[in-house]
Amino acid sequence: MLRSALLYTALLIGANAAFAAEPDWQAARDGGLEKLVVAEEPAPISGTEFTDPDGGTHTLADWKGKVVLLNFWATWCAPCREEMPALDRLQSQMGGDDFEVVTIATGRNAPERIDDFFEEVSVENLPVLLDPRQQVARDMGVVGLPVTVLIDRDGKEVARYLGDAEWDSDAAKTLITQLMAP
Repeated sequence: MLRSALLYTALLIGANAAFAAEPDWQAARDGGLEKLVVAEEPAPISGTEFTDPDGGTHTLADWKGKVVLLNFWATWCAPCREEMPALDRLQSQMGGDDFEVVTIATGRNAPERIDDFFEEVSVENLPVLLDPRQQVARDMGVVGLPVTVLIDRDGKEVARYLGDAEWDSDAAKTLITQLMAP
């Protein structure tokens, strides 16, 4: 009898731990991220190079091992202007060894204009990364702006959001915390 109780308890704990590792996508939608689309299966991300204003090259694989909130945006995009401060606050509050907000300006966005944009909307914590020919955006199926892609530690797309969102909301931070859980 004791052995059965111990076995049942162990199975229950193991099942709850496995269940807890799965993000609560519906709670995120109910909490304000209603346009969140979850991938049926985690999908590969682009391996295409993009640059920074100093001419350095990067790929999304540079962030493998971290949960990434990847945002495609442009200086001319009005919803991007609304969203960018929330992304900046999210990076300030949660960015580190396990999580990072990565913003890529796609299309024609002069670095000087990006600097002006960041100053106008008080962005201080986000990278300036460039995809001038929209190659990464095309590889990732970006058809409008802004688009935000959630990438797991394995470098796979697990969800995306088309349009602007309050990425520093409690719902978004809870979702990201769930994605960072081991």
